[in-house]
Amino acid sequence: MFVANRMAKNPVTVTPDTSLDDAALAMKKGNFRRLPVVEDGKLVGFFSDKDLMRVAPSPATTLSRYEEKSLLAKLKVAEIMNKDVISVSEDATIEEAALIMYDKKIGGLPVVSQVGAVVGVITETDIFKTFVDVMELTGGKTRITVQVDNKVGVVNELSGIFASEGLSIDSLVTCKQPDGSYEIVIRGDIPDVADIKAKIEAKGYKVIHSVKFS
Repeated sequence: MFVANRMAKNPVTVTPDTSLDDAALAMKKGNFRRLPVVEDGKLVGFFSDKDLMRVAPSPATTLSRYEEKSLLAKLKVAEIMNKDVISVSEDATIEEAALIMYDKKIGGLPVVSQVGAVVGVITETDIFKTFVDVMELTGGKTRITVQVDNKVGVVNELSGIFASEGLSIDSLVTCKQPDGSYEIVIRGDIPDVADIKAKIEAKGYKVIHSVKFS
């Protein structure tokens, strides 16, 4: 799964010379929290609602609405944008984008093409939706969590149990635990959970949780 398939494409951009007033209006109109800053077709910065809040007049200010608007109109995006911008390639995997955002503690990334043009923006919301889709959380499936030791052949053996019962696995995710063991989360249409649980435990594995989502 690649960033290009999950990002918001053809994003609204601003230039370094855009006034804060116009940038704020663009964000409000499009319900955006971030705008790539582009100059001569190249990414030169990233502007966010946090940058705007940092310089916006306080609610306790004595400035009039006209004065507030005039102040924001005088300031330019270049003056407060993040110039040390972190971007991701459109052909990067969704995992790479998620790891960058996690490591850098940021909520979104501009996406660039191989020639450096801005082609999209990917945010924490896009990552979250990807997780929901991968796990098919809206599909009304049954979720079974199996605790296993770290050894070769576990996934093959578990999938074999489902295959022998004529059941398809819609998604399977492995989660390493602090003690070195793994939790394997399996989702699918499972009519008889008690039966499949018994067959899994007969192989020496432990089913620690099961639930059906409606």
